[in-house]
Amino acid sequence: MIGQGHIVGNLVFLSGQASINQQREIVGIGDIDAQITQAMANVERALAAAGSGIDRIFKITIYLTDMAYFDRVLAMRKQYFAAPWPSDTTVGVTSLALEGLLVELDVIATTYENAVIA
Repeated sequence: MIGQGHIVGNLVFLSGQASINQQREIVGIGDIDAQITQAMANVERALAAAGSGIDRIFKITIYLTDMAYFDRVLAMRKQYFAAPWPSDTTVGVTSLALEGLLVELDVIATTYENAVIA
């Protein structure tokens, strides 16, 4: 994975989560759904290592190389998150760090430790 992130207090900041497997290969070239699935798997694995999880994400930034994929972002939101939805920003970019990547995710989440659930 590229660019894991940092823990500050009970906040986890992850950046650069893309469709790259543990062998450092791009997964799903040309397939936005496969790339979202791999990127979210990377997010989930990194958050778990930090004592957090997808259910603790409160902010996500999605970088897309083609805004025509925005409908797939909406589908991702329904698949991985529940109300109240994390705040999100989707940004169209001309390219990402590696040729073939279609999507990249930055997230901010809280850890489970010392979490206050309202």
